[in-house]
Amino acid sequence: MNQQPTSAHGARGAVSTHSVFGAPCWVSLTSRDLEATQDFYQAVLGWKWLKGALGDHFRTALVGGVPVAGIAAVASMWQMAVAWTPYFAVPAADEAASRTRERGGTVAVGPISLPPGRAALLADRDGATFGIWEGELLGNWEAWRQAAPAFVRLHTRDAFDSAIFYGEILDWATDRPGACEVHYEGGEVVLRSRGDVVARIVSGALEAAPDPTIRPHWQVHFAVADVTACARAAEKHGGSVLAESVREAVLRDPDGAQFTVTSHRER
Repeated sequence: MNQQPTSAHGARGAVSTHSVFGAPCWVSLTSRDLEATQDFYQAVLGWKWLKGALGDHFRTALVGGVPVAGIAAVASMWQMAVAWTPYFAVPAADEAASRTRERGGTVAVGPISLPPGRAALLADRDGATFGIWEGELLGNWEAWRQAAPAFVRLHTRDAFDSAIFYGEILDWATDRPGACEVHYEGGEVVLRSRGDVVARIVSGALEAAPDPTIRPHWQVHFAVADVTACARAAEKHGGSVLAESVREAVLRDPDGAQFTVTSHRER
């Protein structure tokens, strides 16, 4: 789990998860080697780094000065899996954690206080890990939305069943002002926030598969200018290319974390 950069507590004009909720609001990478991880993502995605407030094991990635992602080099210390994890905005972390338990999910960590908010690390019924965040969001929320990942995609056993699970926890498709919209398009569940595609849910993952890339998991998609250049940089700096096309490539960093680079930002 990694801290989410926010504006100063109570800052004028700060956006909170009471008005923006249900959508991904942050992504965090759990790794083993902080220096190697920084070098890899700087080479592949051009990220710059800011030391995290939680200590020497944490860093925040910047794009054009805008915080876009976090790294927590605690996988070995905390015996956690190396992986990218999306965090979703919720008005009340304790309530969302309770809903997760009631619906057969798991609360792995938290909710814990990380001023100016609260966070928890959860897993859905099929074992896919995700996080929740309650509190203030980035001071310039719209800047994060433009610099942040293009979207996140859940590979799961049954997309429609998972959409119901997450919808009940995150208040998707409700009458509340600001709620995310859910659509069913081409066999996928598509989540939109303020008109932008922010998440997709697809069926076909296998719970008992020995390959973790086939088991249910959330995949983070980063928008980039040149997919091919990112793929070659990943190979050059100790990573690997799992799949590649002109518009998209699935990459694995040297630590084993999987992510996708895409040439398009969906609307």
